[in-house]
Amino acid sequence: MFALNAVVLGTATALLLWAPVTVSVPVLLTEAVILVGGLAVMLVANAALLRLGLAPLDRLTHLMTTVDLLRPGQRLPASGGGEVAQVIRAFNAMLERLEHERATSSARALLAQEAERRRIAQELHDEVGQSMTAILLGLKRAADDAPAPLREELQEMQEITRESLDEVRRLVRRLRPGVLDDLGLVSALTSLTEDFATHTGLQVTRRFCADLPALAPETELVLYRVAQESLTNVARHADAQRVTVALCHRDDHVVLTVTDDGCGIQAPREGAGIRGMRERTLLIGGSLEIAPAPRTSTGTSTGTGTGTQVRLTAPVPRKQP
Repeated sequence: MFALNAVVLGTATALLLWAPVTVSVPVLLTEAVILVGGLAVMLVANAALLRLGLAPLDRLTHLMTTVDLLRPGQRLPASGGGEVAQVIRAFNAMLERLEHERATSSARALLAQEAERRRIAQELHDEVGQSMTAILLGLKRAADDAPAPLREELQEMQEITRESLDEVRRLVRRLRPGVLDDLGLVSALTSLTEDFATHTGLQVTRRFCADLPALAPETELVLYRVAQESLTNVARHADAQRVTVALCHRDDHVVLTVTDDGCGIQAPREGAGIRGMRERTLLIGGSLEIAPAPRTSTGTSTGTGTGTQVRLTAPVPRKQP
């Protein structure tokens, strides 16, 4: 700032010293016009130079108010050796540290969350599930030996218990999909979409490539959880009729897309579910995009509404030579 102002004031001083300009008393009209014009030129030049010098700080302020650690890589260019460039470099370094710390803490939290889900699912399966199975068998034996009026009531209780047991099993699958560990990602997504279609009545289309590479367990779990949360959002908010779940392999990435034909994205505000998906995506070094559903070749959307597409791109680990 001092250098810019020095240039303006030095130029004005040089013009006053060497230019053939005099000031009379009282001031003549021509002299007043020259002085006012020179002052105006000096102020305009000073304002332009200050705006130019402060422009990096304006960009820094905008980034500071809009930065999101769930979208890493937001940086400002810092060239030169001035104080402003040093401030920008310090801010970029701080963002680097914050993103690393956020990713580390999120990883610990999500791993603890998955461990707790696994524990609860195991207890539901071993304790509650077995207890309800024993109750179901006891009700069956009691209904077989009971008189006709009481038998009907016991059979109704038996049916309620069976439905509750099915609900417990469904919760266990949502908490910890055993099929993901036993049969892999494709089978787990197939089971997830079938269960989703059964409970919501929506038409689900699956498009899974046959040449999917082997993925790390963490990557498979993130892909499954993102698909699960996306389908949950479709059922709650999209007002859709059809959903397409696709998983394909492109170069050194796998791409998961969940596309619906619902009402589309109504507001830019993201809830806890979407932010949770972004945090999971960061754990595997992937990228998550949520945008309106792509249009077909005819220029229309993929369904009756504008639709929404969730797109997760995850890197495939390279094979060691």
